Amino acid sequence: MSAGAAIWLDAVTSAALFAVDPVGVGGICVRASPGPVRDRWLVTLRACFPLSVPFRKLPPAISEDRLLGGLDLAATLRAGRPVVDRGLLADIDGGVLLAVMAERLPPATVGRLNAVMDRREVVVERDGVSRRMPSSFGVVAFDEGLDDEQAPAALRDRLAFQIDLQSLGSVDVSAAGFDFEADDLIAARRRLAETTIAADLVETLCQVAVSLGIASLRAPLLAVRVARAAAALADDETVQRAHLELAARLVLGPRATVLPAPPEQEQERPCDQDPGEAEDSRDDEISIEDLVLEAAQAAIPPDLLKRLQDNSLNRPRNTSAGKQGQSRAGPRRGRPTGVRRGDLGRGAGLNLLETLRAAAPWQPLRRISASNEFGGATRILIRKEDFRIKRFKQRSATSTIFVVDASGSSALQRLAEVKGAIELLLADCYIRRDEVALIAFRGQTADLVLPPTRSLTRVRRSLAAIAGGGGTPLSVAIASATTLASAVRSKGHSPTVVLMTDGRANMTRDGSGGRAAAEAEAHEAARQLRVTGIPAVVIDTSPRPHPQAERIATEMRARYVALPYADATRLSRAVQANIRGDGQA
Repeated sequence: MSAGAAIWLDAVTSAALFAVDPVGVGGICVRASPGPVRDRWLVTLRACFPLSVPFRKLPPAISEDRLLGGLDLAATLRAGRPVVDRGLLADIDGGVLLAVMAERLPPATVGRLNAVMDRREVVVERDGVSRRMPSSFGVVAFDEGLDDEQAPAALRDRLAFQIDLQSLGSVDVSAAGFDFEADDLIAARRRLAETTIAADLVETLCQVAVSLGIASLRAPLLAVRVARAAAALADDETVQRAHLELAARLVLGPRATVLPAPPEQEQERPCDQDPGEAEDSRDDEISIEDLVLEAAQAAIPPDLLKRLQDNSLNRPRNTSAGKQGQSRAGPRRGRPTGVRRGDLGRGAGLNLLETLRAAAPWQPLRRISASNEFGGATRILIRKEDFRIKRFKQRSATSTIFVVDASGSSALQRLAEVKGAIELLLADCYIRRDEVALIAFRGQTADLVLPPTRSLTRVRRSLAAIAGGGGTPLSVAIASATTLASAVRSKGHSPTVVLMTDGRANMTRDGSGGRAAAEAEAHEAARQLRVTGIPAVVIDTSPRPHPQAERIATEMRARYVALPYADATRLSRAVQANIRGDGQA
């Protein structure tokens, strides 16, 4: 069987097992781009369910009202009493939820979806109404992300199966058939409640999960549900070894984070023990666990094995170049993020529908209290506490402040390479439309060569004019960068400091020499920058990585990058990581 046929067989098998126990196994995370392969798999999945089972799509930008339900404003105003509208999750009870573009789901939506999956009921307690509605469903999350962009981890943790169809083409699935009959799947659903699994097999799955470095407790529980579904599909009353191996391969294998430890050397058997008895005892004690572990390990993709061996799973994720600045709330501009209760002052915008929604449940009481004043006329009574104000979120502009060491030591060694590294970073700043400022320090001062600007031509011209020579007033440079970054932040921008130095301070703020005093002042200035919370990157310009520059980065709580290894991609990732606020060393 070819590799493509094996992947497709696992994908079809996952669909069939999901159809046997959709609520128990949680669902399937499908990593695949839109196309004929994904459409073919979706048709196969639909064929596993009766036509009466509803399939509904979950759009990424769904509102809370549409997701969970809430007050039906039109019906409430027409009936004169609160009328609750059932949301998507209540309507899908007993069906399958298709989460398209799951990697784009907002965290709030993922949290609400996970809560309903855990409770198996929708709880609505807002807008003056309180209601609980049963909701049990399975989820199919379509992950269309590129590179390292993935569906939310909290959602994937609740889905038993994780399949990847990216490597498949139309040829791989064109000749593939569907080996499961609809009647067999219906019969398996009926037998599922009577299917049992032995306690020692549950323990085996837990041990395999530990061997693969799976920290989540949900993984072995989901594997148990899948093993029971496989046994029910095979018309077995109890879970057998083959069902256990299948569950480990489909559920635990894709979740592996470490390679399992090699088996220990076989201990020397006693002289008085019969070889046949020893072999039988060995088979009874460890063969099931070993076979299940091998089955799970076989499901680990080859590229994942390489990444595990290189210990690269803990490296920071890449970020897209278009995401910049920090998200902040704004009253007038940006992306709408809901409403809040408040006044109409300071230019805030009124959300009329939400205001009416907040006022609707109280109309009967307000009409009674105001009947004498208004003569019992039918009207909508709005009070100040009903006002709902629009909320927006927008990303602030980013300012990158380059602080360049132009002292004698840097000029003698690598000032030209430092300028070249800045040129590489400027290309990334241009993509993100950053403002760029330039500070050069040497002798006894740190000069603002160029204030924040978007003109890269001016930056390059000013950069070429920087001359080297003199002492290294590192403390003065860090203090100047802190002052400029604070001023930039006071204007609503998100500053990032990029300090390029070898860290060998030898000039104090008063202009006197002394390396020890100068280094102490530099460390103090670095701590002051850390207190402000402004992200920073320290690029070591020494011919070889030097501990003095790394100590400066530690005092700043900045990311440390050595210039000998600082290519354009790595430098831009370091800067972007600090812009997001997670670039701490």
